[in-house]
Amino acid sequence: MSSSESKSAAASSGGATTTNRLPDFLQSVKLKYVKLGYHYLMTHFLQLCLVSLMAILFVQASQMNYEDIHNLYLHLQYNLVLVIVFCTVLVFGFTIYIMTRPRSVYLVDYACYRPQDHLQVKFNQFMEHSRLTGDFDESSLEFQRKILERAGLGEETYVPEAMHYVPPQPSMEAAREEAKQVMFGALDILFKSTGIKPKDIGILVVNCSLFNPTPSLSAMIVNNYKLRGNIRSFNLGGMGCSAGVIAIDLAKDMLQVHRNTYAVVVSTENITQNWYFGNKKSMLIPNCLFRVGGAAMLLSNKPSDKKRAKFKLVHVVRTHKGADDTAFKCVYQEQDENGKTGVSLSKDLMAIAGNALKANITTLGPLVLPISEQFLFFITLIARKFFNPKIKPYIPDFKLAFEHFCIHAGGRAVIDELEKNLQLDPIHVEASRMTLHRFGNTSSSSIWYELAYSEAKRRIRKGHRIWQIAFGSGFKCNSAVWQAMRNSELSPWSPWHDCIDRYPVQIAN
Repeated sequence: MSSSESKSAAASSGGATTTNRLPDFLQSVKLKYVKLGYHYLMTHFLQLCLVSLMAILFVQASQMNYEDIHNLYLHLQYNLVLVIVFCTVLVFGFTIYIMTRPRSVYLVDYACYRPQDHLQVKFNQFMEHSRLTGDFDESSLEFQRKILERAGLGEETYVPEAMHYVPPQPSMEAAREEAKQVMFGALDILFKSTGIKPKDIGILVVNCSLFNPTPSLSAMIVNNYKLRGNIRSFNLGGMGCSAGVIAIDLAKDMLQVHRNTYAVVVSTENITQNWYFGNKKSMLIPNCLFRVGGAAMLLSNKPSDKKRAKFKLVHVVRTHKGADDTAFKCVYQEQDENGKTGVSLSKDLMAIAGNALKANITTLGPLVLPISEQFLFFITLIARKFFNPKIKPYIPDFKLAFEHFCIHAGGRAVIDELEKNLQLDPIHVEASRMTLHRFGNTSSSSIWYELAYSEAKRRIRKGHRIWQIAFGSGFKCNSAVWQAMRNSELSPWSPWHDCIDRYPVQIAN
């Protein structure tokens, strides 16, 4: 019997003896409404105080007669120098503020690459190809089968062309071709949807963790689109699945320095040369999770772009736990005992990710949580420290700070843990689960497929706040906070445009 049912049963059984008693208002009033009322009061406390102060001043002013007004004028006249100095300082300070305040950064639009259908891989096809390579023993094949069944991926994810051959044909040329298809595919869509000419781009940031050829991926983009010679280009490598937020942060900093310009950020990962062909269990997991994907984002600091922009960047918070040796090596590219290269995932990964998340939200919380939640957290902290350490810690309700959550689709376990620890509802993690199911773990670009999902569902309204959170090797946990500038709609360029009506789907346990 549920708690609500037991309460109802108790009330029914005791009805004969309590009919003449007043109702228990603490039980009858839903606590969520009490909390919402408290939240509203604390959030608007300063506004309420200001309104009250203005009301008092208005009442006082309405009671002033002609003589009182004349005396006030004389008082200001005798202190004319002081009034002039005050006004000068006020104007000067306001001018300095306007000139030095951070420039707003807008996300004009973004595009997610959707590979061609012939690159899709079904579970039985994946397992058959793995068996035919001859590189995996029976234990490794069974391990991969179990991961596929439990990881939350569907049967429409994509692997690169080279991995569809038997045996696979990974090469530098094939890896370059994968990078071109993903990056140029996303950028072509971005330029078409925004109408921006490649020559207008002043800043370019590309992140790809495991494939860093010479010339760089950013140079490949400059060459293909014939970008201008004075472009500020950056290529981020080895920074894992959270590098997309790092790239956004770098572009934001560059836009604070360079006026009236556009920045393009490209987030992707390359699978062709990073498939593991050995039998070490901890290095087989990426084979089962990572899939082809990428995204391109157009950022602007031009005030004229405010009206057409989709989102405004509010905060970026980055946490790096690399000083700890265990955290540093929990996602580690290495060779196994047979000299085969792959990325090893530590059994301590979830615990390390939890510590990184805790540090990240400790910094993010004061920036985004309403005063009501910060006050409750502070009071609980003081009570635990000075009165009773056994008091249960208060977990802030981040649902009061954000309407939408884009949790990196690193795997089913990652999404489950964040849903539990942040006390989220199923709808808050739906975008992450469905992205993992439809596209797999696309590394740093997964948070953009998730945002595209929420937009395709038309759930984002003007003023809504979105929290993108990602984890990456090093070990890092990074957050980006966006505010919607307009209501969302299903774009013809969306990777979900022809399949969104099929989602959400039921994922087997």
